[in-house]
Amino acid sequence: MLQLGRYPDDDAEERAPLNLEVGDAVPVPDAVLPDQHGERVALRELWEQGPALLVCVPAAFSTHCTAELGALAFEIDRFDAAGVQLAALSCDPVPALRAWADDRVYPFPLLSDFWPHGAVARALGAFDEELGVARRLSLLVEDDRVRWVLRGVHDAPRPLAAHLASLAG
Repeated sequence: MLQLGRYPDDDAEERAPLNLEVGDAVPVPDAVLPDQHGERVALRELWEQGPALLVCVPAAFSTHCTAELGALAFEIDRFDAAGVQLAALSCDPVPALRAWADDRVYPFPLLSDFWPHGAVARALGAFDEELGVARRLSLLVEDDRVRWVLRGVHDAPRPLAAHLASLAG
């Protein structure tokens, strides 16, 4: 039986390899996803004007995802001051992301990788086929290249300090 909040076997690396490393080209530079308002956002546009931090989260309204994005929203001025565009990616549909954004007032786009389901997360190596969600992966991207990577476990939020470390580079 599947337990909510956990992958059945969190230690199984082969299920969803997160193999992007610093210096790698982003495998989805031309992807276009709808944001929480249904507006189409080209991923490349996020990092054309400077670096962008793309934060993949499993599920809207979940405890850990809400904690992560809330912490990032609270520190948005630090990302703005560093010239880093912030965006979150989830496999939730646009209406769910819209409700979540309206409820929490996130000051950055929430991108829906709902259809084709998880296509961008799959390309990033961050899609869990069994659960149908994105795994926790954060990428700092600039000039179509990965500049910083943070991987997290499913049942715990990534620490804000780790995301803030991306600003050091």
